[in-house]
Amino acid sequence: MAKNINKYGLEGLVNAIRETSRFFLNQVQKQVNTSLTLRNWVIGYYIVEYEQKGQDRAEYGEQLFQKLAERLKTTGIKGFSFTMLHLCKQFYETYPQILQSVPEEFQLNDIQRNRIQSTASTFEQVDSTPNHLLLGRLSFTHFVELIKTESSIKRIFYETEAIINNWSVRELQRAMNSMLFERTGLSTDKQSVLEKHRNGRGLTPEDIFRNPYMLDFLGLEEKATYVETDLEQAIIDHLQRFLLELGKGFCFEARQKRITFDNTHYRIDLVFYHRILKCNILIDLKMGVFTPADAGQMNVYLNYFKENETSEGDNSPIGIILCAGKSETLVKYATSGMAHHVFVSKYMTNLPTESELQKIIVEGRQKAQE
Repeated sequence: MAKNINKYGLEGLVNAIRETSRFFLNQVQKQVNTSLTLRNWVIGYYIVEYEQKGQDRAEYGEQLFQKLAERLKTTGIKGFSFTMLHLCKQFYETYPQILQSVPEEFQLNDIQRNRIQSTASTFEQVDSTPNHLLLGRLSFTHFVELIKTESSIKRIFYETEAIINNWSVRELQRAMNSMLFERTGLSTDKQSVLEKHRNGRGLTPEDIFRNPYMLDFLGLEEKATYVETDLEQAIIDHLQRFLLELGKGFCFEARQKRITFDNTHYRIDLVFYHRILKCNILIDLKMGVFTPADAGQMNVYLNYFKENETSEGDNSPIGIILCAGKSETLVKYATSGMAHHVFVSKYMTNLPTESELQKIIVEGRQKAQE
């Protein structure tokens, strides 16, 4: 660890002190984060124990958290609001395995320990992430996001990815909002999907547009047949959710945008503007599988938009064909050589089962411990 500070003169000494200071301050911050996380777990435990055994629990009932927050405030302890106390309880209930890292002075009696360990042993369907990784690499704010997940498999997936990628809380939120877990499980090239998130490279069209798009929130009813207008109307009815699914940077412009050639009218299903790529995004909805004619039609729309609709400073428009199914080989030959970017993506109206997704966890956990 010692550095040859004399080799670079005074500047070398300055750099050595700066690096040393950064290293130890980082260690202090990690210890503070770990201590706060353990504190909140123990507080959650106390709350659950009180709810189960408190003599006056019936008196307070649902008002316990509000009463407790008010009483703590009068003692001068800050930060324990009604919401925070609820989060502590949820944290304890979601992560019983944290018991193994609780300091000795807060150790529980044998009955309490056995009960929590029993819960922890049956809590996860797959092995949970080791405590030293959880507490050493994630802050309590990370855990606040993680406890929102509805299944242990999904939570462990995001734990693993957050540790591998050293995600900030905002990056974790972005991955969860973009349904990275479901998208990875559905992709035929799972590693490619994950690498785009792990590499942290600059945004390109290939990074922004997804495959598949998860449209389960549309709530489409069972019908014998659907037409494109049914899908389009459902998207418009749930436009805010659809924008979240599209991802960062999309701004809605128009539906059924009309363009005319020699008195013949054509309509583009949905038009967006992407403020990061600085270009229009044209979306064509298809209820069936992708055909080469779909690519040709989109190419016409893009050529028209480039010549007639783009503003100064805009990049060339990009097309997305949303379809129920596609052949990757057919897509390759139908879109290669085009002057414009055309992306062909599947949409899914039903999420996969956990059993279909569980296998992506093991490999990720191995990477987290490397």
